[in-house]
Amino acid sequence: MRAALLERAGVVETSIIEVPPLDADQVLIEVSAVGVCGSDVHYFEHGRVGPFVVEAPIILGHELSGTIVDVGAAVDRRRIGERVAVEPQRPCRVCTQCKAGRYNLCPDMEFFATPPINGAFCEFVAIQSDFAHAVPDTVSDEAAALIEPLSVAIWACQRAQVGVGSRVLVAGAGPIGVIVAQTARAFGASEVIVTDVDAQRRAFALEHGATVVLDPAHDDVSTLGVDAFVDASGVPSAVIAGIEAVRPAGIAMLVGLGHEMMALPVSAIQSREIWVSGVFRYANTWPTGIELVASGRVNLDALVSGRFGLDEVDRALSVGREPGQMKVVVHPWKGWNAART
Repeated sequence: MRAALLERAGVVETSIIEVPPLDADQVLIEVSAVGVCGSDVHYFEHGRVGPFVVEAPIILGHELSGTIVDVGAAVDRRRIGERVAVEPQRPCRVCTQCKAGRYNLCPDMEFFATPPINGAFCEFVAIQSDFAHAVPDTVSDEAAALIEPLSVAIWACQRAQVGVGSRVLVAGAGPIGVIVAQTARAFGASEVIVTDVDAQRRAFALEHGATVVLDPAHDDVSTLGVDAFVDASGVPSAVIAGIEAVRPAGIAMLVGLGHEMMALPVSAIQSREIWVSGVFRYANTWPTGIELVASGRVNLDALVSGRFGLDEVDRALSVGREPGQMKVVVHPWKGWNAART
């Protein structure tokens, strides 16, 4: 099969590699669409994300959908031909975290596109069958792929206890921020305030989930008194202002990939007993995500702003920073007419 390999920082080459073999509990998926995540871009630009370092060629991409074309010996063959959204991870299932239902924190997790595990900028992937989630025909291939970032938003909103009548502040109107805003509204939030310095992104957020948008360069958010704050920016000043905006006993969730170390308003956190937590991926979110998309309560198709083929992955990893771009998607079979096997 063809695969786009990150050889080293800034260099992606399309190569021919072996189709992955199947374990008994796995399915083989012909990849339809793969969203480009900020972590993919970070690997491309710097060759590392935090402690995860690219030391050998790796396939990036972990937001994906596709069609099951083969199954392992222990999987029902009637699943062949099924369209699926892929949960791109393989936990051990037996450690303390897995048994507690927090398999996202499994210390032995194998996660797509995290060295040394290959991702989905390729034609076929293998995944355990229960992590290939069937999607209805009303959900597009691109939306099915973007259930992965939607799962981040679901996990953040669940942990922030967003519910009917909640007032929520979201910092950052990029893809994750907009998806968080939509998810918060779907969970029943009555007010979703989104901040961003970019006017175009603020306007997009107002059309897709936000009830109010603010420019943090000019608008003071620290007195908002929201029930929950979700940072999707990673910007220290946004994190500080957001925590200060939380009411007593409220919750702040840190989603954005920002600085490894930053100062926090400890006095506000202590005196108001604000709960502050990080968000690391997700667990058991795909059924909810599929329902939110299928019901129309979350619109992921609207986020797609660029489409590229497998031979254009380097361009896909670069274009997301351009003005007007929101979510870039790679279609591995785009422009390729070779027979599918």
